[in-house]
Amino acid sequence: MAAKKKLTRKSPGLLERLAAGPVICAEGYLFEFERRGYLQAGAYVPEVVLEHPELVEGLHRDFVRAGSDVVEAFTYYAHRAKLKIVGREKDLPKINRAALAIARKVARGTGTLLAGDICNTSIYASEDAASHTQARRIFDEQVGWAVDAGVDFIVGEIYSWGSEALLVLAAIKS
Repeated sequence: MAAKKKLTRKSPGLLERLAAGPVICAEGYLFEFERRGYLQAGAYVPEVVLEHPELVEGLHRDFVRAGSDVVEAFTYYAHRAKLKIVGREKDLPKINRAALAIARKVARGTGTLLAGDICNTSIYASEDAASHTQARRIFDEQVGWAVDAGVDFIVGEIYSWGSEALLVLAAIKS
């Protein structure tokens, strides 16, 4: 696991912005890229990050122009279990690092916040302790890459099990 990094920001962070009012995080990368034909329906692995990084950067900029205060890295389903399904497990670090670098470039260039994104693992089963261990490893990997990229915060989203959400929260806090 990567060591915690302290960010030096000139612009206000998440808590300062929330104290001043609402913070908008516009996203929808997965379905937008599916509609455009850049994601395989079903697996929804963000291969577009490596194959067409300029499109990912452009969509980040579109969301900022539309009013988003946050650039959320397109790392949704960029985890070991999903990449294995489409035979791209070897690209795991590359996809995550590229997605975070693209988002960081846009966030730092526009004065918006940079968020990492970690979703459900699709392998977690509430009664299966082995799946809990696997899920935690997946979360730890993604949190490590997000921290290395200097994110301002991490979004955890779309969990069917509250206990899986608590696992990701523990990984984020560690």
